[in-house]
Amino acid sequence: MHQGRVVYGAIEEVVFGHPAAEAIVAQMDRLGTRRAFLMVSGTLSRETDEIAEIKAALGARCAGLFDAMPAHTPREAVIAATNAAREAGADLIVTVGGGSITDGAKAVQLCLANGIDDIDGIERIRVHKGVAPEMTPPTVRQISVPTTIAGGEFSSIAGVTNRRTHVKEMLRHPLAVPRATILDPAITVHTPEWLFLSTGIRAVDHCVEAICSRETHPYADAQSVKGLAMLADALPRVKADPADLDARMDAQIGTWLSMGALAAGVPMGASHGIGYVLGAAFNVPHGYTSCVMLPAVMRWNASDNAERQMIVAAAMGFPGQNAADVLDAFIRSLGMPRSLADVRVSPEHFDAIAEQAMRTNWIPRNPRKIESPAQLREILLLAA
Repeated sequence: MHQGRVVYGAIEEVVFGHPAAEAIVAQMDRLGTRRAFLMVSGTLSRETDEIAEIKAALGARCAGLFDAMPAHTPREAVIAATNAAREAGADLIVTVGGGSITDGAKAVQLCLANGIDDIDGIERIRVHKGVAPEMTPPTVRQISVPTTIAGGEFSSIAGVTNRRTHVKEMLRHPLAVPRATILDPAITVHTPEWLFLSTGIRAVDHCVEAICSRETHPYADAQSVKGLAMLADALPRVKADPADLDARMDAQIGTWLSMGALAAGVPMGASHGIGYVLGAAFNVPHGYTSCVMLPAVMRWNASDNAERQMIVAAAMGFPGQNAADVLDAFIRSLGMPRSLADVRVSPEHFDAIAEQAMRTNWIPRNPRKIESPAQLREILLLAA
């Protein structure tokens, strides 16, 4: 008999297929907010007209702009954005960009609410040993216009990198999730191909690790299986024709579905656990960690969850085939890296990666039990 608990998050709306500038104004009207602080992609801000159009649409309701969030959301940039948002008197944060910016704004919300104005203050609100501390809930909330498709805009979890320790730390609060997410495929055409497609594999990873989890349930499966099928269909179409907005929209909706299981309490596994370490310690882009690790994790787990892996292969259009092989071929077909060597991580680092990954939240929830760093090293060797 299934047992579990699904907690519906604090997302109020998902708007899809409408132009971003128009949808942001409509959300501000709905929410009754007057001072939007924009946290946006530096590339979009400097090299396209998209941000200028959003600022023009907002007019006097644009209270400020921050466009200097590096990859992996370092603490220093979170504090810089927090102080700027506080100075601007923001009553809403609007993000336009990738996952690092979305996560950055989640962290800014918590910093604003808890009076944090320096990097050491983040220690007070970060998750320790899987437990989020008591904190004041955010009142200045966020709406998000994602330009990549890793799916963070549907999660109440933020990853923030501590540059002193080279560890990506987790912040979590139910109200950290954006109140609304706006999926505008047209704004994603500026995203570099490698970034759009690799974050698409991150979304595939969410679906696959959820389907393969021992803790999944039918409500989560419904979203993960459909999300995986949409992503498997859409990503090759985007690669074949970057101007195909229908394909981009399908990829965005597949990503939305990919986050359903995680939001419904289904944990991720070793691909995500190892990926956190590769990102924080070796600066491997978020999506690339999934491109490199997911097939290796599937091979290592296959002795324990072969039946669930069959669901993955079938959802991707290859019923009866080996899921790790299907994923390997799919990732290669998109021109993405397929080994740790491809992302410049060499075997001399495997022991340290394994030690650090053991301390992440997801390794204990991997479907095949991982009891020692030596087993993580086996997975890393499969991905070497």
